[in-house]
Amino acid sequence: MSNEQRETSEEEGLSKADDAPHLSSESTGAKALKRTGVTPESSAQRQEPASLAGAAAEQESAAQEGVATSTESILPTESITKAPKLSKKSRTQEEELELKRARREALRQAKRKKKPARSPLGRWWRKVQASPDKVTLGMSIVALGVVYGDIGTSPLYTLQTFVSGQGGIQNVNRPAVLGMLSLVFWSLTLITTVKYVLVAMRIDNKGEGGIFALYTLVRKYGRWLAIPAMLGGAAFLADSVLTPAVSISSAVEGLRTIPVLTPVFKESPNLTMIITLVIILVLFAVQSRGTERIGRVFGTVVMVWFAFLALIGIFSIQGDWSIFAALNPVYGIEFLFSPQNPVGLAIMGTVFLSTTGAEALYSDMGHVGRGNIYATWPFINVALVFNYFGQGAWLLRNTNNPDLRGATDMNPFFQMMPTTVRYPAVILSVTAGVIASQALITGAFTMVSEATGLNWMPHLQVRYPARTRGQLYIPTINWVLCVATSAVLLIFKDSEHISAAYGLALTITMITTTILLMVYIWYDHKRVFAVVFAIVFLAIQTLFFLASMAKFMHGGWFTMLLTAAILFIMYTWKEGTKVERSQRRHMTPKECLPALEMLHNDFRIPYFADNLVYLTSDNEMRRLDTDIFFSIFADHPKRARAWWAVSVQTTDTPFTREYSVENFGTNYLFRVRMRLGFKVDQNVATYLHQIMHELIDSGELPKQTSTYPKVDEDPQIGTITYVLIHKALMPESKITTRGAISLTVKYAIRHMAGNPVKWFGLAPYNPLVEVQPLFVTTRSVPRLNRVALPKPKKSKKAKVGKKSGLQQVEQEAGLKAQQVQEGAQRAAQDVGQKVKQQSEKAVSAVSAATEKVEHAAGKQSKKRSEKKK
Repeated sequence: MSNEQRETSEEEGLSKADDAPHLSSESTGAKALKRTGVTPESSAQRQEPASLAGAAAEQESAAQEGVATSTESILPTESITKAPKLSKKSRTQEEELELKRARREALRQAKRKKKPARSPLGRWWRKVQASPDKVTLGMSIVALGVVYGDIGTSPLYTLQTFVSGQGGIQNVNRPAVLGMLSLVFWSLTLITTVKYVLVAMRIDNKGEGGIFALYTLVRKYGRWLAIPAMLGGAAFLADSVLTPAVSISSAVEGLRTIPVLTPVFKESPNLTMIITLVIILVLFAVQSRGTERIGRVFGTVVMVWFAFLALIGIFSIQGDWSIFAALNPVYGIEFLFSPQNPVGLAIMGTVFLSTTGAEALYSDMGHVGRGNIYATWPFINVALVFNYFGQGAWLLRNTNNPDLRGATDMNPFFQMMPTTVRYPAVILSVTAGVIASQALITGAFTMVSEATGLNWMPHLQVRYPARTRGQLYIPTINWVLCVATSAVLLIFKDSEHISAAYGLALTITMITTTILLMVYIWYDHKRVFAVVFAIVFLAIQTLFFLASMAKFMHGGWFTMLLTAAILFIMYTWKEGTKVERSQRRHMTPKECLPALEMLHNDFRIPYFADNLVYLTSDNEMRRLDTDIFFSIFADHPKRARAWWAVSVQTTDTPFTREYSVENFGTNYLFRVRMRLGFKVDQNVATYLHQIMHELIDSGELPKQTSTYPKVDEDPQIGTITYVLIHKALMPESKITTRGAISLTVKYAIRHMAGNPVKWFGLAPYNPLVEVQPLFVTTRSVPRLNRVALPKPKKSKKAKVGKKSGLQQVEQEAGLKAQQVQEGAQRAAQDVGQKVKQQSEKAVSAVSAATEKVEHAAGKQSKKRSEKKK
């Protein structure tokens, strides 16, 4: 065969290298070379002789085994596993509806632009609708249901607590009522309206509010700012556990005021607790439907509730408008330091109850939009003021009422209503308690999501049941809150005991938010305003905190303990992540490709998988994480047709589906980054099949075929093995005690937080979870000292006969010594004789040699004499 024919034959063999395995005279090495995309000549120059010998051995082994193969796939023709597959449609039905909605909105906007604004008010309205402060009727109703539930239940118990603290209604006089109403009004105005609505809500992070969103804006100004941010976030989450319990239970206990139901609740004292527990379980069960759907239902109820608060307050005022003298802050200051105030500064703890829920306005801003809160807050504020002042007017009219003198469970909110109105009032109050819980739950979801983005909490599965990313649902947090809230209810039994722990943690959140806001305003070149802001609000909220500390021994300890536990989780997760990232290393293509190429072409090692896919959170696209590199070579090297490093990035848009690929100039190493919208299912396996097919079609990835059945039922793609890498601290690491504890706690939390295998839809593919060592400045290990083995112990029989056989042992030892001595003497005599004989032989040899020399000398002398003659 000529060289040209031989080359043609080799090329034909190489063209079939990627088909299904079949018996052929072509070498296995030539087939593998085709997969790598290199010619036999170039490969032979790079490969070692051992590799070629291994290829020949592999071919011979396969021939001896006589593996039966075929050129066609034997996958079942009908689908059995029902694995997810890519749809021919580029959009889902939900996306089509969203697109139609966007088109309708665009048409409306176009029509509005065509119509010229006829007044300054119209031009202002258009400007508002084109800004982040956009207002819509639907989302305004959602804002009512999601944001204002907690602050809307405050009238139920604020003045009731005030009357109880005064020792009963008989001890309440006009200065006390006006002073209390003045403190409530100005607390609402300063804390809620000024601090949160007018100042805090103007400072957002891409539309998101809350203490964590605020921290992301100011963290560049100092590392110490992480301390107030963590503390405030932990306190808010702790308060989220107590709010559902206290709000719902206090509202349900209002059923006792209905005359028809009073005997029933007296016979069953725990009935209110059971009803509250059922409502809590139902509330948490419906969270997966999304805050938008819940908000629309609750929004209508809340609108009715606040309208009811305003109307019943106006009715109770009964034309006595002198009650509005309490708008003068002097009344509040005088009452605060008046001897008629028996509790002193502790009265601020009662006043603080009127502002609970103010933090939720800021935290839930991303759920409903800032403009919708601006549009609804004036209505809410006016309704609250009318109701509080209505309760105050009723107190002034009934100070000397003998029927109420000495009453212990008297509540001005229900007492000021006619008896016939109390029935719908109780029903509405129960509903308002449920809505108050909803406000804190949605705020907790936002807090946890932002903490995850800061790497202060583990990455959890997040769902987005609504159209905007701000409206989210975290299953793990939802059920943790459900269990914790139920436990609080079972421990404290009723609202009276729960309220002792309520509100203390929220004062911490308000103080820390004020600190972060002050820092932001200071660095925004408004330093005078920052100083005034800090002095005013830190003074007020410090009074709230000191007053609330009076509740510490009566239940506040529970809130503080819960805050400390959440803070510990945040801190340890942050420190553990910091240690891990300090050890993260990357390899450039020049550093990693030589070893990978050698392994890829080493035919002595069987394939671990056709495609080895590593899921990573690393966003580096131009380099390879060393964890992946060493995983490939750990234990038995994982040879594959292609290695993949895949990361998933969630975007702020709902339906993004994009991917990027870096192949490092090879056809066996690929770095893939998927960018998926927050509404897109993160089914990595299905999307990865699409990417592989497109890379094969473009020639970047050599063809792959699968002969035997697989779960994914894709005969055009080889086998795929998914790998997740976890880190573990090694005992040789030189690390501080704090760092070691942080890593230990972080790994324990990660184990309980959930499995990303399920999130990415990889459970059917049996992925591998590897643990790699995490070394942190390893310390030198001292050498080992070799120790001789101890002599074997004698048996008990030998010990018993030791004394009796001692003489025999001595005799035997003496005989042996005598024999040794005699042998030594005989050996010495023999040596002496041999030396004597050898010396005699040497002397005789020397004498003979001398004689020969003398005889030769005589002969020479005779010859000389004869020559002379």
